[in-house]
Amino acid sequence: MAVISSQKLRLLCATALVGCAVTPASHYAKAAAPQPVLQPEAKKQQSSTNKGKAAEKTPGTATSTTQVSTKARSIEAASDESIVVTSSRRATSVQNAPTNITAISAETIKSERLDDIKSLAALLPGVTVVNSGPNGAGTIVMRGISTSGTSTNGVFKNNAVGVYIGEVPMYLDFMLLDINRVESLQGPQGTLFGLGTLGGTIRYMPNRPNTDKYSISVHGRVFGQYHSTSPGGDEDVTINLPIWKDHIAFRSVTGYYDDPGYIDYDYVLRKPGVSNPQPAGPNSFGNSAQQAENFSTHSGVNFNHTLTTRNQLMLKYNDDLKMYLTYAHQETKTDGRSATGAGVMNTGNWDGPWRYLEPVDRSGDLYSAEVYANLFHIAQFVSTTAFTHQVIDTKYDNTDLLLDLDYGYQAFPQFSSWNTSHDDYRQFNQELRLVSTHKGPFSWVVGGFYNKFNTNTVYREHVPGFSEWGVANGFGNVYRPDELEYASRVETETAERALYSEGTLHLTKDLQITGGIRYFDYDASNSGGSGLPLYQTYPDIKLSNAGGGTGSNGIVWKANASYRFNPQLMTYITYSTGYRVGGYNRVAPCILPLNTSVQNICALSNEISYKPDTTRNIELGFRGNLFHNRFVFSIDGYHIDWLNVQVPSQTVYGAVGITTNGGRAVSNGFEFSGSLRITRQLHLTANYAYVDAHLTEGVANLVNGVANAYAGDRLPGSMKNSGSITATYILPLDNNRSVRFNWMAAYSGSIYSTVGLHDYGTRIPSYVTHRASISYRAGKWNASFFVNNIFNQRAITAVSNQSNTLNQQVTGVTERYYAESILAPRVIGAEATVNF
Repeated sequence: MAVISSQKLRLLCATALVGCAVTPASHYAKAAAPQPVLQPEAKKQQSSTNKGKAAEKTPGTATSTTQVSTKARSIEAASDESIVVTSSRRATSVQNAPTNITAISAETIKSERLDDIKSLAALLPGVTVVNSGPNGAGTIVMRGISTSGTSTNGVFKNNAVGVYIGEVPMYLDFMLLDINRVESLQGPQGTLFGLGTLGGTIRYMPNRPNTDKYSISVHGRVFGQYHSTSPGGDEDVTINLPIWKDHIAFRSVTGYYDDPGYIDYDYVLRKPGVSNPQPAGPNSFGNSAQQAENFSTHSGVNFNHTLTTRNQLMLKYNDDLKMYLTYAHQETKTDGRSATGAGVMNTGNWDGPWRYLEPVDRSGDLYSAEVYANLFHIAQFVSTTAFTHQVIDTKYDNTDLLLDLDYGYQAFPQFSSWNTSHDDYRQFNQELRLVSTHKGPFSWVVGGFYNKFNTNTVYREHVPGFSEWGVANGFGNVYRPDELEYASRVETETAERALYSEGTLHLTKDLQITGGIRYFDYDASNSGGSGLPLYQTYPDIKLSNAGGGTGSNGIVWKANASYRFNPQLMTYITYSTGYRVGGYNRVAPCILPLNTSVQNICALSNEISYKPDTTRNIELGFRGNLFHNRFVFSIDGYHIDWLNVQVPSQTVYGAVGITTNGGRAVSNGFEFSGSLRITRQLHLTANYAYVDAHLTEGVANLVNGVANAYAGDRLPGSMKNSGSITATYILPLDNNRSVRFNWMAAYSGSIYSTVGLHDYGTRIPSYVTHRASISYRAGKWNASFFVNNIFNQRAITAVSNQSNTLNQQVTGVTERYYAESILAPRVIGAEATVNF
């Protein structure tokens, strides 16, 4: 947890940069988890910077910063201080961390209105988050390690980045409320973090309960959004409640997001199976009378209704023994994709042409217990036990999939189809570790990890009106009132065990070397079945049954050396490896022999499972501060080899998305972060990343299981160039008041939707967005006026399906398969926070 010693420095940073973001000192930092032992250089800094400095605590919440004069806050910059991080399992400042890490402070999260990982990505060098709106968590891509195509459905799969909430590995896309900092560890992190860290790791580090003082913070935001018919409003409350001084405290944050949508579904079928989806033939929805007869209209379907809460109870015996019990819950609801049909059938820039509303209901729960115990000044013992549960219910327009499979369903003039998916994910983790606290030139970490992940997916496809029509027209002889055309059930279980160790030897006060190793072992199993109820007597739903198992083990390791030339310049070199376990695809196995005269959706024997993939990374970096800390920077270059790449594919029967292995790839690039204090009030920050990720060997049928890929083909899902620049000016006033002006511009480079753009992939264009705010701060409260996407940039953020399906016709029926996710338009609003 954060251990921040400076009591006077409160420079309001505008962006998260390695070694340059100045974290406001806060009295809640001392109430964090039992403090990991500081690195020697961090201890030295803490001692020198705290000498003679008295803490002046602000009345109010545990999240309010230490009260200093506005003049000091606007004039002073960090000389030896920066955000304290614990990614090495020890507390050290970012500026002194001998690895590539970016940290974003709580102040930046609040001032830039960073609500979730999607909005955070612009400030994390080398990180791309495919933003498909509230209907999905979004796939995180770090340093180009991805082969997954983009999706407007918000599919979160093939992820190569480990995501943690505190000490718990999981990804629920929790909103960034009451977060102390976000740590982004670039490059493979297999030694300490293991599971799925091929490209890197992102950690949300929450604020902790404080036993010293009751506090409450209330925040509200109202705004208007272009192309929306209603205003938006977000609100949250944070409460810190001491129950027994020095021993028990409770902390709770709860927020609700009511964000309006900007996509309209104007062609939703009034009565599926009766209404005609194409009343005037191909390429037209007909005249106004035909549209009124067949369609209903729905505005702003991609709204975001999110309720989130996190509750922590701290039980402290003394400074050597503490426990944190956490319960977190979040649920998100929306009615449609943040996407358009790219003009299919003459639809507009903000129209989704799909035949059904596409609601998504995502909910997640986290239960965890963390124990920290100091053992005789030798080591700190840490135990983290966690259980997480996610349930995702979706409904999507399925018509175009069945048209594309060309089984002849389109012979029914009113043909349409919709599908539902119920996904239930359960995950249990247990981690035990010892972190040395004794004196001496050698420090170490040893630990063990266990993870069990279970999935249960129930999938259904419906064809309203088709079975009755089919009986009358020779397309089968079974009538089903439920119109159930396809059904499947798949259960998977993956269990992983790991042992790890890492040690650091301080050869001199300026030179240190670190080595680490991790052994992992996993096994995975699959069971399930599929069936075609359309050929079964109602109400039977008979599914085939099959299953199997797989497993593997391996070793990943790390070596690192760092050298400080002088107090202003440090260099480091790292060799690290990462891995991602293999597993089973969530699709029912085929039961042979197959009847190929009817529709089959199943996996053949070579499509059922996939193997682990690994990365090997070498990088060289520098951190420095010049001109009395007026210019602070970090720069690094890296080369990553990616072996046995896990790639998205599809089954031969039914074209169901699966994961397979194939080929090798590399990622080369560099990342820069810098902060420049031009005057006492004016501060500039910037970051830039260049990523060149491509295949190094050709693979047959690599792209979607149908198209060949070749050496040199660019990998999809990430930007080759990206960056942002922020200018912040703080005008100090009297009586501890200030006005803060902020402007940020972010450049998002182009993205490939498929490997090498094969199989009719799309090159998603680059774009630039701007945001600005004016904030007034006075004592316990502050208010802001802000504008996001100032110039109302209309940008594509993701696409679904092949571009050749745009305006494609199947026996006189125009498909609406191709889709483009659209960036949220201009937002203008105001917000206020009051601390008690």
